[in-house]
Amino acid sequence: MSLETFHFRKKTVQDTWTHRTVLLSEAVEALQIKPDGHYIDATFGRGGHSRLILSRLSADGRLTAFDKDLEAIAEASTIADPRFSIRHEGFNQLVALAPASAGGLLMDLGISSPQIDNPARGFSFRSDGPLDMRMDTTRGQSVSEWLQDASIDSMTEVIRDYGEERFAGQIAKAIDLRRSVRGPLRGTAELAEVVAGAVRTREPGKDPATRTFQALRIFINAELEELQQALAASLNVLQPGGRLVVISFHSLEDRIVKQFIAEHSREVFDRRAPFAAPRAMRLNALGRIKPGLAEVAINPRSRSAVMRTAERTGVDT
Repeated sequence: MSLETFHFRKKTVQDTWTHRTVLLSEAVEALQIKPDGHYIDATFGRGGHSRLILSRLSADGRLTAFDKDLEAIAEASTIADPRFSIRHEGFNQLVALAPASAGGLLMDLGISSPQIDNPARGFSFRSDGPLDMRMDTTRGQSVSEWLQDASIDSMTEVIRDYGEERFAGQIAKAIDLRRSVRGPLRGTAELAEVVAGAVRTREPGKDPATRTFQALRIFINAELEELQQALAASLNVLQPGGRLVVISFHSLEDRIVKQFIAEHSREVFDRRAPFAAPRAMRLNALGRIKPGLAEVAINPRSRSAVMRTAERTGVDT
């Protein structure tokens, strides 16, 4: 099915989808940038954090960014700065960077406003578009392709675990019935309609499809697995005293970040060797913040954001 089949406005020069960076100054301040240091923006997005980081660097500083989204790569190509480079990769590829090579690492998780607002990407249930949801459209299965053959049990598990949806079983059965009668789902409006018919109640002001769309997006992009890999790699790439700053937008992400920082912010004793020295802390937890009322008023999508910061210690045992 071609994109022209769907009824959405194509972007023009006058009609651009904009992105407002969440916790912009707070995140960059948390990095405690040294002008000649090397920093990593693990999720470039539309470059708000990267541009502010570059403004804090001297001619000897460097910024390395990562992103899977081709539109983000195109935006990054507009930054004509020899101190800046971007890699068309997921941030789990932090593992490829040299050990102790970065003075700070920023991860702004989730999905950007242009990705949501552009119906052609398939992330939104508010406008009809192809049921894709891939961050990197050059590889992997789309949601539509996965839903063609996924079992009811698999769909239930994904929608329940990644969307925290209590009606996951009913939604999975409704999708199965829909595809058995009318064939595979192709568009976001079709899926939203099926979900709405299966979800009996929903919190006031929340669309019935919200949790299902979140779950499918997280699953199809392996977002939580990639986050775990990137956090583990951060321990290797950060220099002693380097800052880890992570902004998350839903409880599944924040739980992983919180538990990771907590795990590495305490000494660990080996019960099998009670007299051995404990493994030293690898991080110092520095707390969390949320957007203020003024930022939420300007950008309602920031209301669910949580930023956690930790500092790499100088000891590994």
